[in-house]
Amino acid sequence: MDSYKTRATLKDTSFFSTLIITSKNGTKRPSIRAYRFFTIILVHLLFWFSYHVDIQILEGSISGSRAFGFHLSDPFIVLEVLGAFGKVELNLIIGAVSILFFYLIFGGRAFCGWICPYGLISEIGEKINAKLIAKNIIKKRKFTRISRYVFWVLFLASSYFSGYLVFEVINVVGILSRFIIYGFSLAILWLVAVFLVELFFARRVWCACFCPVGTTYSLLVSKPSFTKIQWDKDRCDHCGVCVDVCFVGDILELTKKNSAISKEQKKFRISGIDCTLCGRCVDVCHHDALKFDNLLKRMV
Repeated sequence: MDSYKTRATLKDTSFFSTLIITSKNGTKRPSIRAYRFFTIILVHLLFWFSYHVDIQILEGSISGSRAFGFHLSDPFIVLEVLGAFGKVELNLIIGAVSILFFYLIFGGRAFCGWICPYGLISEIGEKINAKLIAKNIIKKRKFTRISRYVFWVLFLASSYFSGYLVFEVINVVGILSRFIIYGFSLAILWLVAVFLVELFFARRVWCACFCPVGTTYSLLVSKPSFTKIQWDKDRCDHCGVCVDVCFVGDILELTKKNSAISKEQKKFRISGIDCTLCGRCVDVCHHDALKFDNLLKRMV
């Protein structure tokens, strides 16, 4: 993918071309997306080897694990357990706090872009969805993301009133992670159904509207996160490609030509709590107006 010669929108680039990008000087290198996919695959290979070969590096699954014996927990599961049983084991609390601290430093909702296995599949699906829209086979649909807060509350309430971790039954992230590590179960059919909805009805609707895992990271650590995407207004020509490739594109509304932004300020940190730091906007920007920015790096 050469973003300097073409506008690398969803419909105008092939999926595999986005894994290799051409730099300004003509050299080719892996894209940020390629590094993300490598990270997701590596994490689940470590899970798989720990279970099947007893290499105890990363044990468990994406929902709860141990890295070199140190507990790591999905923060939303901790909230579910608290709601369902009224108490939480210390190991779960330590695991959740450790995870939240990590994402506070390295990027808020970055779990969705860099660790979640369903995110990888969903990104493949959004390309197919874009093709179907371009051919007028389906209509473009967009849901208000306020629904994710509604579902976040509903899933926690269901755990509280039932005494059961209701969301984990339908959590496609956990289902896919366990499928990769432990093998086939009928639950994978639910994942296929959700994926088909994203193909033929609405782009990445699970991630944008339903999944409380990403919403939890958004609410707890996205705003104060040290790592964000930075936009350089003077470099930008307001082409809108970054908005096109971002599945939560409204967080990049400030990059549009007529957006209400300060005339004096030249650089902005993208403050939207839904940014997954996937780096797609960085990959496709033909003026290098977007980049990763970490406050700790500035202090060094």
